[in-house]
Amino acid sequence: MKKPMILGIAAIAATGVAGWWAVPTNKDAPPLTSEGAPLVAVTLPASLSVQQGLGETAFNAKCAACHGENAAGRNGSGPPLVHVIYEPNHHGDYAFEMAAQNGVQSHHWRFGNMPPVEGLTRADVGAIVAYVRVLQRTNGIN
Repeated sequence: MKKPMILGIAAIAATGVAGWWAVPTNKDAPPLTSEGAPLVAVTLPASLSVQQGLGETAFNAKCAACHGENAAGRNGSGPPLVHVIYEPNHHGDYAFEMAAQNGVQSHHWRFGNMPPVEGLTRADVGAIVAYVRVLQRTNGIN
């Protein structure tokens, strides 16, 4: 009875390690020649809603220094948010709110920990998420 349980736990652990190992890190990104260069190419949506436009403004003020223009990431600074890792099924909208409020311990990328972002309201973060999500959808990340 104990042997099947131990084998089951070992299989789950092995699957988790394999899944973690398969997650790309910034070392997997194509080599870039300049510090701060975008990490991914981002196609922009044809238009933005009012909320998405507010999110773009807030993103540019509070997030773009690390996550790059249009959430494309910045070599040596921060990961792209227009990336399959941040799709809604893996990082829901609440994850963005918690990241802004509390910061995030580095786990998918090797840019170091993200500090909390000062001066953002929940409404600001909601608008930023709306902006990031429209960028993701425009780039085939649903």
